[in-house]
Amino acid sequence: MLDPENMENKAGLKHQNDETRLPLITKKKSAPLCSQKTGKGHTVATLWGFPAFPPLDSPLPLLEEDTPKGALSLTGQRLILPAAKVTLQTPPVVSKAAPSQEFPRQHKKSAVGEVSSRLDPEHTDTTTFPNSKEGIYGTSSSSKGNIAPLPSSSSVVSARKSKPVWTYPAQQLESEGQIPSQTQPPQAPPCQSPQDPRSDWDIVVCHGTVDPRAPGFLALKQHHHLSWGSIVAFLERAEKLLKDFSVPLATISGKKLAQVASDFELDENPPKSAILSVIKNQSTVAKILNRPGQSSKGRGGAEMAATKIQRAWRRHRAGKAAARSRQRERASGVIGASWRSWNHMARVKNTLREARHRHLENFCSRAKHLAANWNRIRTSRRTIIHIPSLGYSQGIREHLPDLAVQQNVQMGRLCDILDANVDVIYICPLPLSEELLQYYNKLLGLQAAVRSGNPEDMGDLQDRFRILTPEAINSFPQHHMCLATQLKYSPKTMQRIQVLIRSRDAYVVGGVPHADDLAVADMLDVPVLGPGPEVAQLYGTKSGSKRIFASACVPTPPGESDIHSREQLIRALSQLVVDNVEVQRWVLKMNEERGGDGTAYCDVISHLECYHWLQKEWQSHGPEGWSRSQARELALVRISQELPGLLAQHVQPVNEKRFPTWEKFLQTFLTQGGVIEAFPPSSTVTTLTVDLLIEPTGEIRIVSSGDQLHAEGPFRSSGSSIPQHSVDPAVLNSLCWRIGDTCRSKGVLGYFSVDFVAFSHPQTMEQQVWATDLDLCYSDQLALTQLLLYVTDGNVDCGSSPLEAPLGSQAVKSQWIQREGTKPPAPVSPRCAVASTQLRHSNLSGTSYNVLLQRCKARGVGFDLQEKQGTVFILYEDQKRDRLGMITIGEDLQGVLLTFARNLFIIHQEISAPNMQGETNFKMAIQDIEAILGVTAENKLKLEEEQPWEADALKE
Repeated sequence: MLDPENMENKAGLKHQNDETRLPLITKKKSAPLCSQKTGKGHTVATLWGFPAFPPLDSPLPLLEEDTPKGALSLTGQRLILPAAKVTLQTPPVVSKAAPSQEFPRQHKKSAVGEVSSRLDPEHTDTTTFPNSKEGIYGTSSSSKGNIAPLPSSSSVVSARKSKPVWTYPAQQLESEGQIPSQTQPPQAPPCQSPQDPRSDWDIVVCHGTVDPRAPGFLALKQHHHLSWGSIVAFLERAEKLLKDFSVPLATISGKKLAQVASDFELDENPPKSAILSVIKNQSTVAKILNRPGQSSKGRGGAEMAATKIQRAWRRHRAGKAAARSRQRERASGVIGASWRSWNHMARVKNTLREARHRHLENFCSRAKHLAANWNRIRTSRRTIIHIPSLGYSQGIREHLPDLAVQQNVQMGRLCDILDANVDVIYICPLPLSEELLQYYNKLLGLQAAVRSGNPEDMGDLQDRFRILTPEAINSFPQHHMCLATQLKYSPKTMQRIQVLIRSRDAYVVGGVPHADDLAVADMLDVPVLGPGPEVAQLYGTKSGSKRIFASACVPTPPGESDIHSREQLIRALSQLVVDNVEVQRWVLKMNEERGGDGTAYCDVISHLECYHWLQKEWQSHGPEGWSRSQARELALVRISQELPGLLAQHVQPVNEKRFPTWEKFLQTFLTQGGVIEAFPPSSTVTTLTVDLLIEPTGEIRIVSSGDQLHAEGPFRSSGSSIPQHSVDPAVLNSLCWRIGDTCRSKGVLGYFSVDFVAFSHPQTMEQQVWATDLDLCYSDQLALTQLLLYVTDGNVDCGSSPLEAPLGSQAVKSQWIQREGTKPPAPVSPRCAVASTQLRHSNLSGTSYNVLLQRCKARGVGFDLQEKQGTVFILYEDQKRDRLGMITIGEDLQGVLLTFARNLFIIHQEISAPNMQGETNFKMAIQDIEAILGVTAENKLKLEEEQPWEADALKE
């Protein structure tokens, strides 16, 4: 108000809905006090010279000549309520408005603005006056009959539209936080009678102090003298609160104070909300109370603030100390919990370690018992528990597609019932439907019919074999558990096995060794015909097989084993290339992978920039002088520099889906470790597999042999031709005996297989045989051989590699008639077979097995019991039905290969449409057979003339 022309001050004082112009007030010169007599005889100051604190329970006093007479005056003095309905009669005489006091020159531009009511914050009405030299209309005496003329419509807004309520100047200053200094006690207006029902007995609290002489205070005391004690106590606490927070001005409603104070006892301290409820300008006071640091501005505020800060600091320090203590307690709790968890884990590990140690001890003791009683057991009634488990590491099992199906491809194990003293319990990793169970019941029931050659002699051998599926196969669908682990967590199946083997000799024949094989055997209290997990882990890897072959002194491809670093890989491969210049392709194999998944190859010579220089230097020095020449050292440096980039660009992984880049293959290769070996330097390479058995007594037997089929590349076996025809049996037997003897000395027991490669040396043209791999497990080829022997009632002498089967009775009789008068020859005939467990065709899932077998039978695909030749299928499961096994038996290898290819062609025709060929490896298998046969274009034409269906199969 001291500087109303300042826009910031004007904005602070101006209500957003009103238009107010305040008079200009200067600090240095005070306006003269112009006293005027009111209608009641009281002397009051004009608006320009007001006292410091006018009574707040009366309207603003105005000049007599500026005060309109009549009802408007009564309303302004609050003698008539603003909301009261008053009918104004038109005065007979309209008087002139009295001229106002002459303003100083500097204040002529500002008349009087608006005044806002603070007594009722929720209803603030404003009266706006025009800028003119006319005086300010005020209130005066309300003498009867004296009606002053009303202001014109251009001077004041009609009372019907807005109710003009005058605001105390001190309340306007309060909004700016400026209160004039109190030099004299405020002039009290005439005290209204306490009995007046229109009075509210307002009490003004200025800077936390109540004037006990104020009329509102006196009227309230007179009217509520009976409850004055509680009112005074409440008012004292209100004063203390307002003083502590340095509230400049507050107006307390007497009526509200009397009501609220009656709810509290004399010694009860009312809350802040109760004190605020009796204050009329509650919103303004509440804002002041809620200001940060406002409590320190009152009486003793600085000392109180300092005390609070000290207390807060002490609380802060105490809080930090408590927090540190809690952190220590929490840390100790975490450490204690970790320690307990570690102790628990340590106890669990100790328990597992003790259990495995106990399993291993029991395994060794039972193995000794089995060895001591083997001659008796193998000739007496016994039960063989077949668990075709693939106990690879978790990382490898996770990447095996259709792990359950892969563990169920050895259904030929059921054919161990060929021995009349043997019963078989086959643990199946998949639930078999009734259709499949009936198929195997019929297949195994052919034993008597095969021996007699009469289909009517089929028997029922369901009591000789059991196919059990562990109940835990559905409990861990995402854990990629091997079959032995699933059986371990299948108590119902374990109990059933215990009932079946009660009071009988029994032993377990597993698959890829796993620690849970020993746990299952310990739970069943039976021995295991196989190596322990430690022996299998040591010698069952690619590097371990190289150690076995080195101890056995058998020829192996040039290479290096136990590669675990990039530098070692580059150094070893550089030396191998320098020392074997004639080798074009080098193969990298991971230690633990199987089936070619962890294999990659690279034709180093084809991409080596310095190869021509290397070959020239090698030829100039000769094989003998090359190892001592300086050119060899230079070649090592040049090749080691080229190899990193060469391998990154030209290495070809066999499983490109799993290892799309060299870096991914190399990472897994170095994690597992692996070997580098040379691929045979020949265009014609044959891979063969020999299965051996080391009996508990130490006797070594060759139980199967076969030449591998490679439908999906040279590093993946898709089947075998049984028996093998690639290597001289005497040479092969010599190598196998040496390897078997070494394995026996290392603690290997049970079934295992050895892979060889045979090729002709490019210079001497002599056959070379290398031992390349060793698998300490029961192989797919061995399971197929068991099925072959079962359906032919034959036997195999792997010493001379023949497979002989007795002829049927009718065939024997016809031969005897043809040679009447002579002694009938031995009723045997040579047999061979082509078998595969890895045939895939996506269209198989659209045809049931019964329909497929009927269609094949109609096309001549079946088995002849009298001739003991034909085709037998191995069915794995009936959910996806996209895989099957097949074995074709005949008298000679070429005819069997052609029949196998023809069968694939027929099956493809029966299950495929021209626009639905499906995903299959049938065509690749036929192409591999074609390469084996060496059929040229001329031979194909000749074959089309003689046997068109076979030529069609080869074309397909």
